[in-house]
Amino acid sequence: MTVAQNIAFGLPKSLSASQARQRVEAQLTSVQLQGYSDRYPHQLSGGQQQRVALARVLASEPEVILLDEPFSALDTHLRSQIEQEMIARLHHFQGVSLFVTHNLEEAYRVCDDLLVLKEGQPLAYGSKYEIFERPRTLGVAQLTGCKNISQAQVVSDQEIVAMDWGVRLRIIESLPKHLAYVGIRAHQVRFIDDRTAENTVPCWLVSTSETPHRMTVFLKFNTPPEHSQDYHIQAEVFKERWDLLKQKPLPWLVQLAALRLILLEA
Repeated sequence: MTVAQNIAFGLPKSLSASQARQRVEAQLTSVQLQGYSDRYPHQLSGGQQQRVALARVLASEPEVILLDEPFSALDTHLRSQIEQEMIARLHHFQGVSLFVTHNLEEAYRVCDDLLVLKEGQPLAYGSKYEIFERPRTLGVAQLTGCKNISQAQVVSDQEIVAMDWGVRLRIIESLPKHLAYVGIRAHQVRFIDDRTAENTVPCWLVSTSETPHRMTVFLKFNTPPEHSQDYHIQAEVFKERWDLLKQKPLPWLVQLAALRLILLEA
């Protein structure tokens, strides 16, 4: 089908030809594809095809829109462009939109509320801020990308031991009824110079992993590593920070701030 026929495919049959044409043209304008009515799929780029698909969905004025990994086949630049267009369109959509993705950052950018599923069963539901800041259980923490998790043991109402890391940590959050683990996200591990600061631990660099803008550093607490897999946690730092950090002598000091610790039930 042509672009126009594709968009018109889901329109109510009760519409007259002129009404259908007007609605198709309105959708083409909204996705910036004016003048593309008579083109076929092979004459469109991947991004244009995605725009046509979105226009087809919205043209029928549905009550519910299901988007199943809609950006998975797009390159990085195009994905960002189409994502922003879709967010703008959905902002004005009056119905329910259900967006399915395995990409955590994508879910956070697009959605206000998150439903976390594991093996078809719901683990958590709430605002994206609540789910990421307070995942509450081990499964939700793992699925939302928390890379640093240790078994935990309660010492007092204000102190726990992270058993896998071999460190005692002060906490300020109230203890869950069945505390089993403690976690901290990699980007919330802080490098500091103050040895007297709370929850500060000496660490040695084990290895690194590089992305265009960040470095992931794998760290071992309290003693030097014995091999490349001998690490406790990983931390993410921007390249500018890394250029300064790597010049400092080991051991470095990291702070696992009480405000950033995630207390988890099994």
